[in-house]
Amino acid sequence: MKTAASTKPRRRAVAERPTIPPPICYIESSALVAAFLESDRTAQRAIRAPRRQITSALTVVEAHRAVRRGRQTGRLTAEDERAIVRGLETFARRCELVAVSDDVLRRAGRPFPIEPVRTLDAIHLATIELLGEAPPLVTVATQDRRVEDNARALGYVVDAGLQGHNR
Repeated sequence: MKTAASTKPRRRAVAERPTIPPPICYIESSALVAAFLESDRTAQRAIRAPRRQITSALTVVEAHRAVRRGRQTGRLTAEDERAIVRGLETFARRCELVAVSDDVLRRAGRPFPIEPVRTLDAIHLATIELLGEAPPLVTVATQDRRVEDNARALGYVVDAGLQGHNR
């Protein structure tokens, strides 16, 4: 005689797949400027790679200032300036922007593994740390040696395509 429990179809246990977080890339100012102002293809690939992109609000300001300097010094035409500014605005809309908060400033004021670190670089490094992600899950796109060295020392991955460029 069958019992009610034995007539029910058996359900297979389905192992839940661990969710893998999307790759994260912190775009530092030097990589963004190289991509837009210097047409550096390696930097362009780094900032266009299909991954979650995060940057500091400082990065966008630094890039805009570089454009203004380029125009003022005659390195960029008015047409170049307009095109680059449009590209930067598109980048800023597509990227997660992190504010330069009191927490970022507090962290930036403390020591980093490899000193000296300039103030703006310290703000970038502090922003990366305060993302709260495990360092091996975050790639840093930079062309700045101090940022690169400190990011590595903190356990972050540095975009391999950018290493050694424009130092």
